[in-house]
Amino acid sequence: MPPEVVSAMNEAAGSFVDLAQLQRRVGKRIAQLTRNEAAYVTSGAAAGIELAAAAAVICKHPQALKCFPDIAAFHNEAIIFRSQRNPYDYSIQAVGLKYVEIDGTPADLRAAISDRSACAFWFPRGQSDADDITLAELIAIAAERDIPVIVDAAAQLPPVENLWRFTEMGAALALFSGGKDLRGPQSTGLMLGRRDLIDSIRPISNPNHGLGRPFKVGKEEMMGALAALERYLTLDHDARARYCEEAVRLFCEALNPLDGVCAEREFPNEAGQPLPWCRVTVDAGVLGRTVGDLVQAFLEHEPAIAVSPLSESQFHLNPMTLNPGEEVIVRDACQQLLA
Repeated sequence: MPPEVVSAMNEAAGSFVDLAQLQRRVGKRIAQLTRNEAAYVTSGAAAGIELAAAAAVICKHPQALKCFPDIAAFHNEAIIFRSQRNPYDYSIQAVGLKYVEIDGTPADLRAAISDRSACAFWFPRGQSDADDITLAELIAIAAERDIPVIVDAAAQLPPVENLWRFTEMGAALALFSGGKDLRGPQSTGLMLGRRDLIDSIRPISNPNHGLGRPFKVGKEEMMGALAALERYLTLDHDARARYCEEAVRLFCEALNPLDGVCAEREFPNEAGQPLPWCRVTVDAGVLGRTVGDLVQAFLEHEPAIAVSPLSESQFHLNPMTLNPGEEVIVRDACQQLLA
């Protein structure tokens, strides 16, 4: 975390506050900064998924507040694309909602919507099929039946505009990680969007009792998340993109002269973020090491370096997570371990 984030957390740690009031005030400030109607600091984006799913039910059935996860009497279905299923979507099921999987065409979506539909989810990092409808189409069709669309945008920064783009498109809620590119507290997330949905989860969220009580967010995390967002909005994102390009060029220039090694620029990165990263292909017969061997060797290097294995012959180097100057450390380690 950057110094200003740590400083905000330390300052908050020295005070007693009314947590519910602080959540509202921090949320109001975050909403203003992100051009949203309302905002809420969650204990990570996965907790945000669960609370957002609950909000979709509560908004139509306030009496569901004390019933989770026994919500069979209410709207209890969540529409989700089969191609976008991922480990995080189990947070939806924890609320008591049942999945209705669709293949992704407009006809599939319309057929899936029923009197039991509570919401529809969109996971941008999923590998969508070519025939899948777009998010804009999903929002438009869901709006015909007053079905809120919830976007799990945990890793969808950059670009910074995503903080308001999804909700301006008509999504009811967009969920972001407070860590990752925001570089705030790892145990935080941001829920941005409709005020009625966000207000509906307050009675069951910390410091109150109910479904969301385990997802505690302390005063330190709230202030840290706010400080991280304020910092992020002032960054020179074009300069950051140029740094990533330069780092990838540095990696390629250093690695391509080595026998049995091929380094190439790839764009965008694995989460679809508009930043480049470097794909390294190795010939185990020439190097005498597999990618698995190399991943372990990087971790045992001083300092330890985590690279992303892609296949038995490829791994990625991602400059997105580096501070200026650290790209040289990675380059030197690559030359040492791959020579």
